[in-house]
Amino acid sequence: MLQKFAISGMSCAACVGHVEKAVKKLPGVEKVEVNLLTNSMQLTYDENILTEQMVIDAVTQAGYGASCENSAQNKQTNPAQANEAAQDENLKQMKKRLVYSFAFLVPLFYLSMGHMMNWPLPSIFLGAENAITFAFTQFLLLLPILYLNRKYYSSGLKALKNLAPNMDTLIALGSLAAIVYSVIGIYRIGLALGAGDLAQTHQVMMDLYFESAGMILSLITVGKYLETRSKGRTTKALYDLINLAPQQATILRDGVEYTIAAADLKMGDIFIVRAGEKIPADGVVVKGQATLDKSALSGESLPVEVTEGDEILTASICTGGYLLCRAEKVAEDTILAKIVQMVEQASSSKAPIARLADKIAAVFVPVVITIAIITAIAWLILGEGVSFALSTAIAVLVISCPCALGLATPVAIMVSSGVGAKRGILFKDAVSLENLPKIDTIVFDKTGTLTKGTLQVSQIVPTDGVSKEELLQTAYALEALSEHPLAKAIVRYSEEQQIAKTNVADYQTLSGEGVQGVIGGKLAYAGNQKLMEKHNISDQALFAQGESLAATGATPLYFALDGRILGIIALRDTLKDEAKEAVNALKKEGIQVVMLTGDNQATAKHIAAELEIEQVIAQVLPHEKALQIQNLQNAGHKVAMVGDGINDAPALVQADIGISIAHGSDIAIDSSDVILMNNQLLDILNALSLAKKTIRNIKENLFWAFFYNSIGIPVAAGVFFLSFGLKLNPMLAAAAMSLSSFFVVSNALRLYRFRSPYPHREEKAPNSANDKLNTNSEGGEKMQKTMIIEGMMCQHCKKSVEDALNAIDGVEAKVDLDAKSATVTLTKDVADQTLIDAVTAKDYKVISIN
Repeated sequence: MLQKFAISGMSCAACVGHVEKAVKKLPGVEKVEVNLLTNSMQLTYDENILTEQMVIDAVTQAGYGASCENSAQNKQTNPAQANEAAQDENLKQMKKRLVYSFAFLVPLFYLSMGHMMNWPLPSIFLGAENAITFAFTQFLLLLPILYLNRKYYSSGLKALKNLAPNMDTLIALGSLAAIVYSVIGIYRIGLALGAGDLAQTHQVMMDLYFESAGMILSLITVGKYLETRSKGRTTKALYDLINLAPQQATILRDGVEYTIAAADLKMGDIFIVRAGEKIPADGVVVKGQATLDKSALSGESLPVEVTEGDEILTASICTGGYLLCRAEKVAEDTILAKIVQMVEQASSSKAPIARLADKIAAVFVPVVITIAIITAIAWLILGEGVSFALSTAIAVLVISCPCALGLATPVAIMVSSGVGAKRGILFKDAVSLENLPKIDTIVFDKTGTLTKGTLQVSQIVPTDGVSKEELLQTAYALEALSEHPLAKAIVRYSEEQQIAKTNVADYQTLSGEGVQGVIGGKLAYAGNQKLMEKHNISDQALFAQGESLAATGATPLYFALDGRILGIIALRDTLKDEAKEAVNALKKEGIQVVMLTGDNQATAKHIAAELEIEQVIAQVLPHEKALQIQNLQNAGHKVAMVGDGINDAPALVQADIGISIAHGSDIAIDSSDVILMNNQLLDILNALSLAKKTIRNIKENLFWAFFYNSIGIPVAAGVFFLSFGLKLNPMLAAAAMSLSSFFVVSNALRLYRFRSPYPHREEKAPNSANDKLNTNSEGGEKMQKTMIIEGMMCQHCKKSVEDALNAIDGVEAKVDLDAKSATVTLTKDVADQTLIDAVTAKDYKVISIN
């Protein structure tokens, strides 16, 4: 059983390791993955051995909080809204904490450092005789900062008590060491004043660390604030997907309309959709006609017409018309919900590249604490004094950043998963993201993958003594009971020819060969040559004719009745428009392309020749496709299989990477690692490019995290002090630590700038600068302008902006969603303000017009 838990109280990669370790000890646990970015845990376990409460108890005992996301309480709220609200509230509280901390830090810093900077100070704080006032005032100014940031102590010391120290432990120990040393300093000042030793008093005055403790806590909070704000942006794409679904639905019961929550829709409910409304569930049109904008799910920029009997998907927008629909899939069973689930699963999973970081993070904090202790002892032995030793030890504690290690992988995966989903590219998990760039061989299914899959009857060849009608009558009777694309083409043609339908008894599907049934008491077959020969039905002249048809790219189907071949019906399929471009582009990437099909050799070779595919494996049964993939793997290849996710399911599972060209069918999601919702082959290249950029981004993050800690800790420990006099102030160490996590998250956010190298046909990139000034058919000039627009998130936004601009007389506009820009061609003089007003009216913001 797979279950998701919300985890609270985690602050760094060490926390992740502690939670995973605590849960892995439980009986029945098969797989556990904890995500620092989303504060969640994906757990696969045996529900017969382990209960949800046992998991929650184990996490609680480890010092963290846990709750099951499928609990009754959590089901009552929208997860997206709840998470966004929690993030917003957390950010609000952190900002308030930050402002108040600096309100006390500024006077504290001014008081402690003013005499060094020759800043004017009241006389009561000057001179050794006022040392107690000087020191105690600093202590009082520090107290509010300690209270505001008490979370570091409650979390850090609790983790230390549980022998599971984390980043908060380092901050707590570092600042506490400075505070305790400085409080002792107040007593030392009192003793020195009592003894009349003003020289000693002055020395202790200059050796207080109250401002360092306050600065450490405040700067860490600055970093946490920036990190949290950036992390909120990484999950925005996921929440945008979740929020695509409408919150309400209008249902029809006993002729009366009711408005209910979309989550309360049930299978079989009849719901109404009017112009401007979103589809609340996957279903079928019962009555009516309308145009739907499916761009939110499929990326199709042009609205499609639907009528009675057509399927509809959640989140599609009715741009015109009226529909009465029946709900077939609701709530978590909809395609949209499954897309969201896949993005969440990918974001929560761990790539193999993250394992090294996890191993280091597991021992990172204890090692840092040990280094800090050794550092202090070493400098004391070298005679540098307590103040120097303490300063370096504190610097070691606060510069260390396990956060950067913990965030390096999940932030990049979260962003890329969201970016991919918005472009119709779904990665099932982080492993598929990492493994996709390693592929050196891609195997394509033919029908419905390289070809459009819309077959048509191209030729009918009856044998001697058999009429065309007799052949079609047998074919229609057998194929009417099949769901195969070849069968549907024959049924469609037969109905157009008004062929009478005959009843069939004992109907059977013969996998990879065809079908059989009894017509009028006689056994009939429909299928390939292998089926005929298997049942000793032969006609060599007809077989030769079938091979000739196959050589031209047609698929010949043989039909027999009562042991005699009736003839051939040949069907043809056409290549997808982008198939050749996709194959050539893959070859340029150095990837070997193979075509694997159950069709006959001649047809397969003809299609392969058109696409310039050298290696063809034909006439294989569905279960044999998996064996062919295995053979390629045994030869040392990393193989991706591209198919429709149904007949190709075994091969998709066998391949190193299964890629489904499908519209999100259940079998596609179950069998594939990557799903291309737009049904476009060029998205394979886009997925490959996105995966490569993601892995490069992860490597950059991990390099920075390792580099930062491996350089920062030695510098803080004073390794370079004896040789170069280089010593790191604890306040600078805190600032560096704060920025390290922010740097990692910000680097991952660069993936939002990903642009598809192979845009969809309807999403071509803007014209080049050389084409900005063209001549129209009347001989006049066309001026081209580029508008940078903020706020566009999906295909619906793209269409809305395009429609608004194109409604202006003399304007031809094309929006590039990836570039967040609109290329506007003007055939008349149109003011910039007119263009701006048109976009602003649609609630988008124009940044610039060039």
